[in-house]
Amino acid sequence: MKIARFHTADGPTRLGRVDGQQVTDISDVVGGTSLRTVLPLLPSLKQAILAADGPSHPLADVFLEAPIDNPQKYLGIGMNYKEHAEEARAAGIPVPENQMWFNKQVSCITGPYDTIVKPDLSDAIDYEIELGVVIGQRCKHVPVEDARSVIAGYLVANDVSVRDWLQKKSPTFTLGKSFDTHGPIGPWLTTDDEIADPLNLRMTLTVNGEVRQDWPTNDMVYDIYEQIAYLSQVFTLMPGDILATGTPAGIGAPQGRFLKVGDVVRAEIEGLGHIENRVVAEG
Repeated sequence: MKIARFHTADGPTRLGRVDGQQVTDISDVVGGTSLRTVLPLLPSLKQAILAADGPSHPLADVFLEAPIDNPQKYLGIGMNYKEHAEEARAAGIPVPENQMWFNKQVSCITGPYDTIVKPDLSDAIDYEIELGVVIGQRCKHVPVEDARSVIAGYLVANDVSVRDWLQKKSPTFTLGKSFDTHGPIGPWLTTDDEIADPLNLRMTLTVNGEVRQDWPTNDMVYDIYEQIAYLSQVFTLMPGDILATGTPAGIGAPQGRFLKVGDVVRAEIEGLGHIENRVVAEG
C-alpha cells in the first residue's frame, strides 16, 4: 500500500490510499488522520484500507503533506555508502569506525513538494538523497534477523545539510542538519510488503534536471537491518520514528556545488516515488 497525508484546497488533513494517479480517503476506515498513530495497526487494517471506497481525488488536485506527522525521532547515519565515505576521506573528513548517528530535529520536516529555505547565514547548502525507513512498532533490542519485522515502510528523504554548520559550528552535526524546511520527505509511505528488497533500489537526485546522485541502496556500509539492531540497543524505537539511512556519492560539497536560490531538487527512489523542492531565499 501507499498511504499519503493530504488536504484539498480548503480542507483539513486526511489520510489516503494512493492508487496510480488517484488518492482515496481512508480516514474514516482507520479512525483518524494521524498516520503515526495508525502504523502499529496497519497489518490488521490492510484489508479494510484496500477495500475503502471513500471520496477519491486526482493526485494533481490535492496537496501532499509529510507522510509521518509529529515523529518522536528523525535520525540520520553519516558516511554510510562506500563511495561517499571515500569522497569524505578525500576531503579530509575521517571515516568513522562505527555507525555514526546524528539527530535531525523533527521541526525541520516538510512535505514532499514544499520549498527549501536557504538561510541568509550560509551559502553552503547541500543535498543528500536517502532511503527513509519508518519504524512501525515500539521495539527494543531488535536482532538483525528480526529487524525487517519492525519496519512499517519507506519514503524518499532529502537530508538537506548546511555544511559550514556541521563540524565547524556543531560537532554533533545536529544544528547543520536541522534548519527549518531542511527535512523534506515523502511523497507517501510505501509499506514494507510492497518492496521486495529495500537493499536493491535505485536512488537518483537531480538539480535543475542535472543528475548529481545515481546509486543503488546495496552500497551501504551498514544495511538497514544492522542500523535498527544498533540503535535499538540504546533506546526504544517508536512507531513513526524515521531513519535516514545514508547518502551515496555525488553530494555538492567536494566540488563546491552548493544549492542556490531558484534551484529545483528532485529526489527519486525506485518503487517509492519522488519528492521535488525549490530553493527559496529566507524571508
